[in-house]
Amino acid sequence: MSSKKRFPFLQNFWEKVADIILKNRIAWLVVISIITGFMVYMATQLQLSYELPKILPQTDEHYQRYEAFKDRYGEDGNVMVIAIKTDDIYSLDTYNAWYDLGKDLKKIDGIKNVASICNLFEIRPDEVEKKFNFIKISPEKPSSQAEVDSIKTKINKYPFYKGFLFNEDGTSHLMAVTFDQEKMNSKSRMSITGGVAELAEAFGQSTGIKPHFSGMPFVRTNFMSKVSLEVAKFMILAFLITAIILFLFFRSFRVVFFALLVIAISVLWSVGLIQIFGYKITLLTGLVPSIIVVIGIPNSIFLINKYQEEYLKCKNQITALKISIAKIGKTTFIANLTTFIGFFVFYFTGSPLLLEFGLVASIAVMATWALSLILIPIIFSYNPKPKAKHVRHLENKNISKFLEKVDFIVHNRRTKLYWIISILVLLSVFGMTKIKSIGHLVDDLPANDPVFTDLKFIEENFKGIVPIEVSIDTKTENGALDPEVLTKIRLVQREFAKYPELTKPISVVEAIKFVYQGYRGGDEKYFRLPGALELNKLAAYAGMADGNEKLMSSFMDSTRRYTRISYQSGDVGTVRMGEMIANLQAKTDTIFNYDSEFEEWLPEEEQIDAKLTGNGVVFTKGNDYLLSNLRDSTILAIILVSLVMATQFLNARTVLISTIPSIIPLVITAGVMGFFGIPLKPTTILIFSIAFGIASDGTIYFLTKYKEEIESGKTISEAVSETIKLSGISMVYTAIILFFGFGIYVVSGFKGTVFLGLLVSMTLLIGMISNLILLPSFLMTLDKRQNKKLPS
Repeated sequence: MSSKKRFPFLQNFWEKVADIILKNRIAWLVVISIITGFMVYMATQLQLSYELPKILPQTDEHYQRYEAFKDRYGEDGNVMVIAIKTDDIYSLDTYNAWYDLGKDLKKIDGIKNVASICNLFEIRPDEVEKKFNFIKISPEKPSSQAEVDSIKTKINKYPFYKGFLFNEDGTSHLMAVTFDQEKMNSKSRMSITGGVAELAEAFGQSTGIKPHFSGMPFVRTNFMSKVSLEVAKFMILAFLITAIILFLFFRSFRVVFFALLVIAISVLWSVGLIQIFGYKITLLTGLVPSIIVVIGIPNSIFLINKYQEEYLKCKNQITALKISIAKIGKTTFIANLTTFIGFFVFYFTGSPLLLEFGLVASIAVMATWALSLILIPIIFSYNPKPKAKHVRHLENKNISKFLEKVDFIVHNRRTKLYWIISILVLLSVFGMTKIKSIGHLVDDLPANDPVFTDLKFIEENFKGIVPIEVSIDTKTENGALDPEVLTKIRLVQREFAKYPELTKPISVVEAIKFVYQGYRGGDEKYFRLPGALELNKLAAYAGMADGNEKLMSSFMDSTRRYTRISYQSGDVGTVRMGEMIANLQAKTDTIFNYDSEFEEWLPEEEQIDAKLTGNGVVFTKGNDYLLSNLRDSTILAIILVSLVMATQFLNARTVLISTIPSIIPLVITAGVMGFFGIPLKPTTILIFSIAFGIASDGTIYFLTKYKEEIESGKTISEAVSETIKLSGISMVYTAIILFFGFGIYVVSGFKGTVFLGLLVSMTLLIGMISNLILLPSFLMTLDKRQNKKLPS
């Protein structure tokens, strides 16, 4: 039974849609023009997101812990670093240039603090006032080499500074530039970062010492700037490549221009949608415009091809356009609906990053379909009738020969085809077992990129810039200064010290060691955690009893209930980082809450809450969460698309054989990733959702045409041949454009983008072949079992 008989209200539905579109052409153009103007305005308001991508849902314990940590201590990733390598830092001229750089940086609006060897302090006890005096080691710019030598001597006797502002052998030095919290997450951070870099470069030119830049603000700003440039570059290239291929097919500048015009309007709408929802450009939402170019092309090609095909039959433009809307409208609606599902499933993941991407992309997909269905017929209704040369592509000899071979294979070589596909799938499944899942902070940047090379310089000399924190809740006021708690913090630091990827810690323990060294006259041997009696003596000083803003506020809250241990790590990747987090969390739990004497865990009410958090932890957990949810979303999309198929064909076997040709390309692609060592990460796993959505479009186009042929009374064999011949041309055109459209990404400066282009191009090509050869082969095999007709 046909869908019209099952649902009477659908009788002539698409014919009515065609009438509404063509009888109200001016009104439609006015409405679309007004909306497009509004979308252009919204697009001009769009901003890049410089915040850490919000991958974890707000209900996730790691997200909640990190947000609570930031509320208590502020952003942990708000420090940009300038590093230099020189043996000459303590010569008068170089030291003074470094001194001046720090002063100049502090003047930049948006810079909260600057730390370097030029503004350090030492502690001296005041026995009379019972307080600690924080004395600047270099209160003014020195005027002689002797002053600089004295400064060097004083600094070198304090182990507290070693490893932070200069490395162990003293050949590399670092300037830490702290950003204002509000400025850091706004677009002004670009000018601030640029200003810092400009002053540092001027220092480099005057001294001949090359500055290296890193830190979370610098890395994120430069990474997002590169992403925005790449998005713009590939949008231009995509339009250019698409225009060339469309012209080669249609041989008409007019056709190419109007097809691209519709796509351009769709892209503007998609960008406007991002702003309407209050989102910013992120790594994922930045992909939406490119995806819309991909989605818009098949809609336009199928409509134009159908229009030209019908015009050849009836020689009447309006009639041909009505038929095109009625026939292609339904087909493209179902195809775009499956793509809509592929993106909208991200909305249910709970991840803000995925939610934003899924919502905008899914709505933009359907908006693109509507724009194509409305604008293409209206535009061509005002254009001259197609000439003979413009419809010549419908009888392209090369494509016709290819489709004839396809038809031959489907009818005569199915067994051999099944064997080949089976072997490929088995090899691919084996390859899938070799896939590794890993992400890096500066993922995808080439090895010669300055951001990457500077990061490696920092890691080589200062371990790294990825923040890892231990957030401690002692559950009692003044608990952070309890001698037993301090001893446990010291033991935790010893465990962390076993990992060469981590810097020295900054903590209340290190601060007390620094204070105690000053209390004992500055002798380096007293840079240690004192015993309980000595701690009580220190507590009598205001610097310990009341807390000193310069030192203690960074480690404890005002009640001294909460404290932290801060580390920086190298960009070791999510696999290694995950191992470190798991092991160190277990060690931390044991040290704080396990009674080794009685060999049992302390009662819950006596336990100290000490959990790892910070940028590094959230990035690692978020990466794992993102990969898991993208896998789940792909599976959910397959299920929902199968349900859409079921509503169209009401036949379990047809649904099954229509799903397999779209899944096989994904399996083969996953196998290729495993064999060639391409890691699974957010950029590469997107391949599967994008490719599945587009590949299932081809399935819909083929099956819808095939169903029409069956309902006209043809046998399955005849229907298959006719569908290959008629739908095959548009499917081949679309596949070629998509192949080269995604293929341009191979010239990207990001490895992930290169992989995205290569793998999506390959997947779509395999998907086209699968839909043109494997799908009709399944139908022919079904024909053998069912004898002549397939019930609808």
